Amino acid sequence: MRHALGVLGVLAAGVLLAVSAAMNWRFGVSLGRTEFDGQIYGAASAAADCMKALVPFFFFAALRNRMWSQAAASAVVWVVVTAYSLTSALGHAALNRLDTAGQRTATSESYKDHRADLARAQEQLSWIPQHRPAQAVQSDLDAQKDDKQWANTEQCSKVTGPKSRGFCQKYHALSAELASAQQTVALEARISDIKAKLAVSTANHAVTSEGDPQAAVLAKLAALVIPSVKVEDVQTALTVFVALLLEVGSGFGMYIAFSQWRLYDRHTPTAPQMMVPVSTAAAAVAAPKAVAIAKPRSGANDNRSVTETKVPAEAKIVASPAPQRLMAPETDVERFYKERIETQDGSSLTATSLYEDYCAWCEDQQKEPLALPTFGREFGELGVQKARIAGRVRYIGIALKSADGLEEDKKPPVFAEKAA
Repeated sequence: MRHALGVLGVLAAGVLLAVSAAMNWRFGVSLGRTEFDGQIYGAASAAADCMKALVPFFFFAALRNRMWSQAAASAVVWVVVTAYSLTSALGHAALNRLDTAGQRTATSESYKDHRADLARAQEQLSWIPQHRPAQAVQSDLDAQKDDKQWANTEQCSKVTGPKSRGFCQKYHALSAELASAQQTVALEARISDIKAKLAVSTANHAVTSEGDPQAAVLAKLAALVIPSVKVEDVQTALTVFVALLLEVGSGFGMYIAFSQWRLYDRHTPTAPQMMVPVSTAAAAVAAPKAVAIAKPRSGANDNRSVTETKVPAEAKIVASPAPQRLMAPETDVERFYKERIETQDGSSLTATSLYEDYCAWCEDQQKEPLALPTFGREFGELGVQKARIAGRVRYIGIALKSADGLEEDKKPPVFAEKAA
């Protein structure tokens, strides 16, 4: 289960890192004056974003090893690359949100204008009185023009009597009806055109009344607490939040995900046990005593005797060796502890003197000494108590072996011989 969570965490952090790197790359490309310059800036921006995800590993490893200069350098690098990545993420998020909101606003305003035009056209169409089709009215007008009254009244410009007045009134009524029919045709064509535009604007996506519905809803909710909040304020907060999501997720996601595998866990070794010398008499089986019995043998070789050795039956039993346990090889620090350190109540050693003796031991052994922080960490894992006294780190309860003791350790063991 732990490994499954780790894999899912790495995948999620990888997606966030890829998105953040892509945003940094696009932002860097936009900074270039030429295409090649843009590619250079884009590559540098993407590399900085990847470095942002790796620096936490270096930083906490340096803290664990007490390498303060490396930890400080890692912190400075992380602050710089994160600030750069944050600015690019803010620019990219703001540009996309404003572009999207601007397009939605323009679409919404255009939709509103078309709806208003459609309502006006339909209202104007309702004002037109009832009439016949334009072609029928035009036929009646043509018939009126063929009448002799049309010529007598000089195209209804001179009305002299009741008959000519009636003719001209009919002609003008037909002209008004024809105008109404023509206006109806024009309004119907306009209404059809507006409906076609509305259909096009709503064909690809739904038209909303707000350019940024998310910001509008959040602004209404925030207004319950802060009445002066505006949609623009909410849009700015959302832009910053998206940028922080990407930067924090991509910056620490990998470090958190890999913690499931416990990369920095180390099994702390127990303090080395000093080997207790075992006496030869206790370790070995008592050697049987050989009994020599000289028997004279007659014959040609009377002066030669054969020595027979009788071995007791119990001496023929050979003890089977005890099974050996596989042990991890000792480190140089553990060997130094066994050879140069002794337990002594009431005594203590400073870290400096201990490290100097360790360096001298490494020189005698023709080995490369560890760095002081690394040596201090491994020596502390041996179980030796450490304390800070008068501003200096001291190890309690141990002392360096004397020169006589060191010489005695280097001498090979001498086994005593017993006479038979």
